[in-house]
Amino acid sequence: MREILTDDAPEPIGPYSQATISGDRIYVSGQGPVDPDSGEIVGDDAGTQTHRTLENVERILAEAGVGLEDVVKTTVYLTDMDVYDEVNDAYADHFEPPYPARAAVEVSRLPIDIVVEIDVVAEYDDD
Repeated sequence: MREILTDDAPEPIGPYSQATISGDRIYVSGQGPVDPDSGEIVGDDAGTQTHRTLENVERILAEAGVGLEDVVKTTVYLTDMDVYDEVNDAYADHFEPPYPARAAVEVSRLPIDIVVEIDVVAEYDDD
């Protein structure tokens, strides 16, 4: 297993990696809408937070030399399923067909005061 770490995305807030590579897959830990320079939460609405969250995911993938087009699976964690449509609209701006497989789960809380967190699994070819 190899760790991926970039200053272009928020630092982990616990004992975990931003991402790891194992075999032909990259596993990106749950990301949120945090500005990596200021540490501040970006956006007051679910759409803006989703855009920033996926930008952070994209920055981590870029550090490994891949992009969102290589994502095969995502999990979207929402603190309120009533914002699902807003999140879906923002999410669709970042992915093209064939879309990754996805699960969306409502949770009671996230580690920081945000409405969305997303983790992904992406294909990786080190050649």
